[in-house]
Formats: sequence, structure tokens, C-alpha cells
Amino acid sequence: MELLQGVLRSPQWGGFNPLVGSFEDAFAKYQGAEFGISAVNGTVTLEMMLACAGIGLGDEVIVPAISFVSTASAVTRVGAVPVFVDIEPYSFNMCPEAVRRAIGPRTKAVMAVHFGGSMAEVDALMGICAEKGVLFLEDAAHAHGSEWNGKRAGSFGLASSFSFQNGKILTAGEGGMVLTSDAEFAGNVRSFANQGRRPGYSFFHHFEAGNNYRMSALHAAVLTAGLERLDGQIARRTANWAVFLEEFGGAEGIRWQSIPKAVNRNAWYLVLGRVIGGDRDGFVKRVQAAGIPCTPFYPHPLYGNPMYVSGTAACRVEPCPNTEAYIRDAFWIGFRALMGDEGVTREVARAVRAAI
Repeated sequence: MELLQGVLRSPQWGGFNPLVGSFEDAFAKYQGAEFGISAVNGTVTLEMMLACAGIGLGDEVIVPAISFVSTASAVTRVGAVPVFVDIEPYSFNMCPEAVRRAIGPRTKAVMAVHFGGSMAEVDALMGICAEKGVLFLEDAAHAHGSEWNGKRAGSFGLASSFSFQNGKILTAGEGGMVLTSDAEFAGNVRSFANQGRRPGYSFFHHFEAGNNYRMSALHAAVLTAGLERLDGQIARRTANWAVFLEEFGGAEGIRWQSIPKAVNRNAWYLVLGRVIGGDRDGFVKRVQAAGIPCTPFYPHPLYGNPMYVSGTAACRVEPCPNTEAYIRDAFWIGFRALMGDEGVTREVARAVRAAI
């Protein structure tokens, strides 16, 4: 409340309030990047990142076939073509070998999604990008605080995008951030988000056709307070996941998300699983009836959205057998299920086990 009151008492509630810049710096440092450029939401930050990376008409960007639509629509909106590749059997993240097979002469970037908080195979993906001469970008909307071999999500490729939308583990209702350690790229993104302005010039000098994507100081105040609590919340979810698995025991019928050993810190945005040999939809309804926030998986892959099916928006679809299987049998449980005490966590595990 103190941060919000400070904004409300100031003459500047918008993006030029110093608190916005302070949060940008703090979040960039937290994730291990040099620069942070905030914006109104994580969909916009994906578009900003792609556009300022020089990706546009006729280019291709490889993305996983499973993600929220923004991962693909941002590619479409900058004039490029999303190339949908399969995910691994149980990690819920893009398959590096599928990425390798999909790279063609028009490929400009690979954009990994760290689904649910567990990170994609960063080393393999970056190696392929380096070999093929394409950019590596991160859609880290789920991965605030997650780590791969001690390095935070969002600090690996040229740039990354985070979301602070209402459902995220760090949220102000809406908001987003581009992170990078490339000073020139950071300057271009900031100009793009600030109506084409550049430092050292008049407020009314605009050097490119940017837009007003600035985050408000009210959002920055909420996020600053949330960032102070984030480590403790991640630690609680991590501890509770161990309790959950202990209580769940060796019950058959569920295959939980496989977490690579290199993921030494998982934000646990989602608890992800697949129902093996059973009725996924019936299972989800029984878990929901127990008061647990459980959701069946996406109803279709990204390439199943009407704009791509109809051809309104161009795309290229690689073979995705794992993706198609996930649509039928996968589910997720929201992070709030891991935010109680040990007793509550054990109750959640027992209810999930009973629902199989």
C-alpha cells in the first residue's frame, strides 16, 4: 500500500514515474539480464521483441505447437510466419530435434517457451541456433525465477519476454517486460515502446513509428511489492511439491511433467500431468469437485486456431504427434494449489490421487 500511495500522491502516475524504471532494473537484475523494458502486457512485449530483432515479412520463427496464442500471434502480427514444431513426450516443452528438422532458409529465430515454469532444453536449442545462424529468443511468461544450471530464465538469447498478467506468479493484473543484455537492442525496444523517442531529445521528437506501450507506475508499484515476495513463494511451492509427491505416492494413472536435471529452480507456475490410459475429462471434473484449480489441456494445438486453419494467417506445421496426444490426455493444476501449508498440500495430493 505504501508504494501505491506514493504513486497516487505524485503528479506522475504513468510510465515516466521513476518507480517504473526502478522496477525494470530490479526485475532485469533478478533474472540475470542487463536491461528491462516494461510494457502494458506480455503479448505486446513479444511483438516488441520480434520487431526489434528485425523479424518481419516473409521470415519464419519456430515456436512450439503448444502455448498460449500470443506465442504465435506475435509472430503473425510482425508479418512473419510461425513454424509449429512438436513438444517432447513428457516435458511439455519443444523438442530440439524437431526444431533442427524445421529450420529452413527463411528461419530467422527459434522462440522457446518454458512451459509451466520448467525450462526448455536451453543448451541443445542454443547449440542448434548457433550452428544454423538463427536467433534464440525466450517466451518466459511462465518462468519468473526459474533457473537452468544456475542461470535464470530470460537471460540466454538475444532477448526474452515475460508476462505479469492476472494469472501469473508475479502479477499486477496486466503488464509485461522485455529483457536483454544487448545495449543497442535495449535502446531500440525502449524507443519502440515510447513512441519512437530517444534519450537526450525533446519529448516531441519521434525517430520511428513506435507506440505508447509504457507500463503505468501503479502497475510497477504492485509488481515491486510482489517481487520482494517471489523468492519465498517459489520456495514454498518447491517444498510443497515434494510433500505432494510423497503423499501421492506411487499411484498409477498419472505421468507428471518430466523436469530436466539442469532445471535447478522451477517457479512451479503450473503442475502439469498426463492421464495415462484413463478418462482425462472425468478426472479433471473430479479434481475440480474437490475444490482444486484443475484445467484440461488446450482444446487444440496453436495451429488448430481458426486463423491458421482457415489460412487467414500463414503458418507452417511440422509433424506433431506428441502435441496431438497431449490435447487428449494432459491437464494442469494452478500454482495456488501449492501455496498452502503442509497439511493442505497433503489434502490436495490425496484428492488428486482419489480422482484417478
